[in-house]
Amino acid sequence: MSSSGFTRRDFLQSTAIAGSGLAIANLTPGLWGQAASPGTAALSPTWATKPMRWAQLTLVEDDPAHFDLKFWMDYFKRTKSDGVCLSGGGCVAYYPTAIPFHHRSVWLGDRDIVGELVTGCRKLGMSVLIRTDPHATYDDAQAAHPDWIAVEANGKPRRHWSSPEMWVTCGLGPYNFEFMTAVHRELMTRYQPDGIFLNRWDGSGDCYCEHCRTNFKAASGFDLPRTADVQDPTRHAYMIWSRERLISVLDTWNAEIRRINPEASMIPNNGSGARNPLDALETSARAPLLVADRQARHGLAAPWLMGKTAKEYRATMGDKPVVGLFGVGLEEPERWKDSVTSNAEIRIWVLDALANGMRPWFSKFSATLHDERWLRGVEDIYLWTEKNQLYLSDRKSLANVGLVYSQQTAWFYGGQHADARVEDYSLGWYQALVESRIPFDMVHDRLLDAAAIARFKTLILPNIAALSDGQCDQLRAFVARGGNVIATYETSLYDETGKRRNNFALADLLGVNWDGKAQERMLNSYIRLEHEAVPHHVIFTGLEDAPRIINGVSRLEVTPREKFAEMPLTLIPSYPDLPMEKVYPRVGKTDVSCLYLRQPKGRVAYFPFDIDRTFWEVLSEDQLKVLRNTVLWANHEEPMVQFDGPGLLDVTMWRNARSITIHLVNLTNPMAMKGPYRDFFPVGPQTIKLHLPENLQVKQARLLVADKTVAIERSGTMVTVVVPSILDHEVVALEI
Repeated sequence: MSSSGFTRRDFLQSTAIAGSGLAIANLTPGLWGQAASPGTAALSPTWATKPMRWAQLTLVEDDPAHFDLKFWMDYFKRTKSDGVCLSGGGCVAYYPTAIPFHHRSVWLGDRDIVGELVTGCRKLGMSVLIRTDPHATYDDAQAAHPDWIAVEANGKPRRHWSSPEMWVTCGLGPYNFEFMTAVHRELMTRYQPDGIFLNRWDGSGDCYCEHCRTNFKAASGFDLPRTADVQDPTRHAYMIWSRERLISVLDTWNAEIRRINPEASMIPNNGSGARNPLDALETSARAPLLVADRQARHGLAAPWLMGKTAKEYRATMGDKPVVGLFGVGLEEPERWKDSVTSNAEIRIWVLDALANGMRPWFSKFSATLHDERWLRGVEDIYLWTEKNQLYLSDRKSLANVGLVYSQQTAWFYGGQHADARVEDYSLGWYQALVESRIPFDMVHDRLLDAAAIARFKTLILPNIAALSDGQCDQLRAFVARGGNVIATYETSLYDETGKRRNNFALADLLGVNWDGKAQERMLNSYIRLEHEAVPHHVIFTGLEDAPRIINGVSRLEVTPREKFAEMPLTLIPSYPDLPMEKVYPRVGKTDVSCLYLRQPKGRVAYFPFDIDRTFWEVLSEDQLKVLRNTVLWANHEEPMVQFDGPGLLDVTMWRNARSITIHLVNLTNPMAMKGPYRDFFPVGPQTIKLHLPENLQVKQARLLVADKTVAIERSGTMVTVVVPSILDHEVVALEI
């Protein structure tokens, strides 16, 4: 497979600034990566920035009677772990708490498990977080404080769905604001950890307790919602209020623990991407590091999903550390928490996280070992990262293609159907970019100001339906500065609250008006490739012998606002698919475009249909080529880097003060879309051609996994390196 990434011109411009060994912190914004935002250093104390390998012990209640403290201290030491997260309290206290209704482990006896673990980890020089989980409590607490308990819509206090001897707590009321504040104060005072890691802290769905009823009514004037419709005014107000309430909880806890240790922080465990119910910008602003809890694949999940999560977290965290929490067992609805998955599956999951800028964090449920087969595999990964730490730290991404994601689109347009209406579009583009080996990053749609997107040449908007007028102005300004935009389907047809407009807010940029009509489900529709009208168009690369390809499923009817010079793809309308005798096109050719291409100061491409979502559903090679070629058309310059060789590889590129590194994660595997991996299948050779300015000298090229140097061929500005073979992962380090 041959592919290309960002352009030679971009690399030459940025390298002229940075190529003399300048410290990465002093580099100007641009291709070299997102500049640290003001105050980043103050928000990132040493305990947060220094650890490169994290460990977590999530204790179960009977662990005090069984677990081997010496073993775990030895394992932390063997794996070179320099940060640790230890269970402390909430559902179960593993120390002699003095707080009423804070349930001690019945196996605790006179021990202080938290104290023993913290003391041992501090002796190893580790940063220490203590984990709390406030989502459930017991009968004594419920009897004394019934207002702490979550209430269902029918007015019934909520028993725990899995442990019926427990009660589910309300995440928005006094249990969190008062009781858990006292727990956090006690833990900070006794053990002086660097921070508190919060698990299941944000509630367990809608709550109808007296506090939620009263507080929501006071804030909004509404009673609590009884519908899930995101366009219902009450539901809309509740979504905003509950998010603000959770941020208030976070602020309350941070204020309390910082009275004890000014550098301490709450580290909220939360999701990622568009479907994250918490506001990623708000949580990112409040923490010196964030931990992405993507423990393992499940269902038909791609192996690059951990890398996607890394990109999403980096989009809002800037230069602050992003940590990838992975488990060692299966992650399925049946919750086999004491299971162990294959080392190959663990390895591919973590390697893709590393390649995309994460620091690893292994999570072990239960400190009692039921199965030890995972230990060596994690140790191998951690020792490799320690050996190559200089190449993995202080990195700036070299990607100049940005894939935009939008929480407001998921919240207020996608609603309960956000997977199908929002995420599947993004997943389609993600798969296409990975297959095309185009380095790219994720971009949060509320960070579209000039400084935040300065390094990007092309932004992709996969059905980013809900955009404010201000965001649309930012996209216009991006194109006016020479940036390129690729948009699909209903992008900008809704405002930031999810209310549908009469026309695209970006109609002037896209070059079309919406007619007010949509074909929501097209059957047996195709796209005609107009080879005769626009011969040898870049959109046809790899499709030179294809007269037509499959269409998408949903399409908006639009009218051009201008005459388009290029119309490479046109519509073949749907025709019957049964009976077989009737399967023939009624209309073989139209002048209805399926791709609108404009060239103001930047370039703009608009697909009025769901090509990206359809590609994710069917993985059509023809649609892959169209998506890839549209990016090449948008960038419209000689690629700065090219990759040639077989296989499915996730490619990322980084720069720090001493090297340019190219990660190649080999995803080629029959289990690529349904884990777990059983084994790895090597691919190669891979030829990498990289344009470098003549004044930037490469001292040597190293393969960090194979642990050897390889030959460099240089001809003018072109540097060529050949990687003979990749089993699971290789990193080409060009030392400069």
